[in-house]
Amino acid sequence: MRTLPFPRPRLRAAAVALTAPALLGGCDWVVMNPSGDVARQQANLILWSTGLMLLIIVPVIALTVLFAWKYRHTNEEAEYAPDWDHSTGLELIIWSAPLLIIIALGALTWISTHALDPYRPLARIAAGRPLAKTDKPLEIQVVSLDWKWLFIYPEQGVATVNELVLPMNRQVRFRITSSSVMNTFYVPAMAGMIYSMPGMETRLHAVLNRPGRFNGMSANYSGAGFSDMTFTVDSMDDAAFAKWASEARTAQKRLDLPTYLQLEKPSEKVPASRYVAVQPQLFDRIVGMCTKPGETCMQATMMKDGAQDPHRDSGHGAPVNDSGHMRGSESKGALQKAPEEKGSSPHRNAPRPTAPGSSRPGNADNRSMTSIDPLPAILAGRAAARS
Repeated sequence: MRTLPFPRPRLRAAAVALTAPALLGGCDWVVMNPSGDVARQQANLILWSTGLMLLIIVPVIALTVLFAWKYRHTNEEAEYAPDWDHSTGLELIIWSAPLLIIIALGALTWISTHALDPYRPLARIAAGRPLAKTDKPLEIQVVSLDWKWLFIYPEQGVATVNELVLPMNRQVRFRITSSSVMNTFYVPAMAGMIYSMPGMETRLHAVLNRPGRFNGMSANYSGAGFSDMTFTVDSMDDAAFAKWASEARTAQKRLDLPTYLQLEKPSEKVPASRYVAVQPQLFDRIVGMCTKPGETCMQATMMKDGAQDPHRDSGHGAPVNDSGHMRGSESKGALQKAPEEKGSSPHRNAPRPTAPGSSRPGNADNRSMTSIDPLPAILAGRAAARS
């Protein structure tokens, strides 16, 4: 029986290594092959950053292998210089190359950070297609619920759950918030992920340049139903989008406050649905955390706090909520109390008069270096005994 030159396990491992690229060729790397210009620029940023870093990584790995081979123990022809310890030329190469790459990465990061700021309106629809200043973006209000997504279209007067429909090649301004815990709004084919947080509003400007159906998700764990907190994203031309909006306005369900409060309750694997007659300023009330009857919106609370503070020029007060009916009592926070409403506890941080020793050397008060006044009995007794 003939013996194989390589053991069978090694042959299997080599076969897997050779076929792996072919198997991976069928994968759809949506992050690196997106359908929106913002995501395309982000993918290019990843490629440029990786390429710049490989300028150091590849030579270092190659030189490591080269040195290990050249100066191996059995190579008697390799130069042996045990007293060598310095080379000016080598030092210049070692330090200048990484420094130049860091400068290039820093410049690339700085430019991209400002150009791809999610709060910044888009300057272009695609490469070579600048966006006119007169082009009005489509506004969509996004609310992450437990465990589903609510999309409100103010211009169209409709709302959807777990269904996001966008017109192709039109800038979209997303206003994003959450009803309970923090989530992330993420459509890999369109743009990077943006956090949604209760009581706060974040924004994203993006565009889709290709028609088709894409996937959206939450990329931040938020509880038991997180795995099914996904939604579909359909990109279509303007005519198809107008037709979809017209069909959505024929929905039977209305999104008023009672309906929203039912929708807000935790639920899993929620199918896509549509609503009409959206409650006016519903999104602002969700941000202000005042969707339930009798609740005061945070915006109104801050306006009241600012109006009561004579040291503030703007209408925004300190982030302190002292509304009694929201907290279940009529108590006020210490930051909102007038001086005469506070207790008589000594104010330890108040300015103190000049120490008597500065004008009366030898005065008995100079013996007390503590901020406690009067001294506790045990300390006062010891101070009197020493004097």
